[in-house]
Amino acid sequence: MKFGFLQLNSTIGDFPANQKKLLAGYQKAVALGAEFILAPELFLCGYPPRDLLLRDDFIDANLAALEAVAKKTGAIPLCAGFVDKNPARPGRALRNSAAILQKGKVIWRTHKSLLPTYDVFDEDRYFEPERKIAPYPFKGKKIGITICEDIWNDEDFWPDRLYRRDPVKELIAQGAEMIVNISASPWHDGKERIRREMLRRVARDEKIPLAHVNLVGGNDELVFDGNSVAIDSRGEIVAAGKGFEEDVFVTELDPQKSPKKKSKTGWASPAREAQIFAALSLGIRDYVRKCGFKSVIIGLSGGIDSALTAVLAVDALGKENVMGVAMPARYSSEGSLTDAEALAKNLGIRYEVLPIEPVFCAVEKQLEKVFAKLKRNEAEENLQSRLRGTTLMALSNKFGALVLTTGNKSEMAVGYCTLYGDMNGALAPLADVLKTDIYKIARWINRNEAVIPENSILKPPSAELRPNQKDQDSLPPYEILDAILDLYVVHNMSKKEIIGRGFDDGTVNDVLNKVNFSEYKRRQAAPALKISARAFGMGRRIPIAQRFQM
Repeated sequence: MKFGFLQLNSTIGDFPANQKKLLAGYQKAVALGAEFILAPELFLCGYPPRDLLLRDDFIDANLAALEAVAKKTGAIPLCAGFVDKNPARPGRALRNSAAILQKGKVIWRTHKSLLPTYDVFDEDRYFEPERKIAPYPFKGKKIGITICEDIWNDEDFWPDRLYRRDPVKELIAQGAEMIVNISASPWHDGKERIRREMLRRVARDEKIPLAHVNLVGGNDELVFDGNSVAIDSRGEIVAAGKGFEEDVFVTELDPQKSPKKKSKTGWASPAREAQIFAALSLGIRDYVRKCGFKSVIIGLSGGIDSALTAVLAVDALGKENVMGVAMPARYSSEGSLTDAEALAKNLGIRYEVLPIEPVFCAVEKQLEKVFAKLKRNEAEENLQSRLRGTTLMALSNKFGALVLTTGNKSEMAVGYCTLYGDMNGALAPLADVLKTDIYKIARWINRNEAVIPENSILKPPSAELRPNQKDQDSLPPYEILDAILDLYVVHNMSKKEIIGRGFDDGTVNDVLNKVNFSEYKRRQAAPALKISARAFGMGRRIPIAQRFQM
């Protein structure tokens, strides 16, 4: 059987555009010879719709879109994700569902059995799980249709399972000869390799072909990577979709024929830095465009963070849609301007120099009396950052462009950032990227030519808010800081466990105190694109007012 894979990018709530894209993909797959066509989980409404699911008009629009698409389907069936109503009570009002559309009608429906409620997922808040599933009969074969999480509970792959049920085994026990999985599986560093190996394991162990189609695109903090796959009954990949871009392809899977020879397994993932870059670029592009904007503004300090943010923005939106702004003051080094200007020239973006020193002097004068006899401290330092934030927001309002903040995960973790200053902005592309990874990605960008000025990579990082300031005046070396943060934030280790890994107890104690104290800042931060297994934001919910010594 020839399966068509519609690896497409949907926009949450844009039902007309999602319908149009789905039908265009369907027609293309039909033209390529597909006999059964797959589209991602909840494609018609977009994923994740979150509390839009509590609106009756949203649900009705999604069901109307399903009927409209169904009316334009022909003899080739299309399996697509949507939100269905649950007529049974007691139970939640909705189901995460898949429908098969054919010859102008919705001819079959099934519903998601396993509802993820961890990290960024909260499906148990909205959906009722399916209790009874059955294969879909088609052309004398039985196809087991699963929805995303339904396939993520294989007992041989996962040492700790979250669910008692295994929908794949339930379908196979009822005669399913192949498994289909429509998915909206968000990406993080290494996720595509884990997902691919898990799917291969299922196909090989069950000796059954498997077709998996995944969503692609950015929706708020989440980035979906595509990387759809077709896998034969020996667990070998016979076709794969592109990573981080739309793709429509058709390939044959036959449950009744064993492969005559071993399939090609050369579906290696690109370099880690390339994957993170592609994910961040896609996340920026979709966030800006899906929010109805075209261009962005970035404060350029001459440092590596703002440089990487600018490179990503140009890749995502084009150089004509990126403005870089330098805002020097009395503590700015000469290199902060020369490096920022060099970067702007390399990228071909508009570049403005707007000094904040005159305004800084005026505000100092305003506060002179009330600050009399008090030692200069972070108050004066943060004034500079906040004046820069005010400048960027004024430009944003005037030109209708979104401000991208440039802070990284290391800074956000320990609060080495200024509320209403450098944290100002609509999106924080690097806020889930550790500083040590910022350097790795910059080196990858410069692998063929010096796009980012070498001095921006080599010079010691500094906020330049006081004379000769360096980040390491306040923080451990980033190699140590990032290692501790990875253990604490991503792997959820305790202080005792981290110290047991050989880290200095005073350093660990200081870092963890800074992380816990800074929760109030992160709650007010711009959305961060998620590229790690655990990011600050929707997947990490820590109270601000709490006294547990973590």
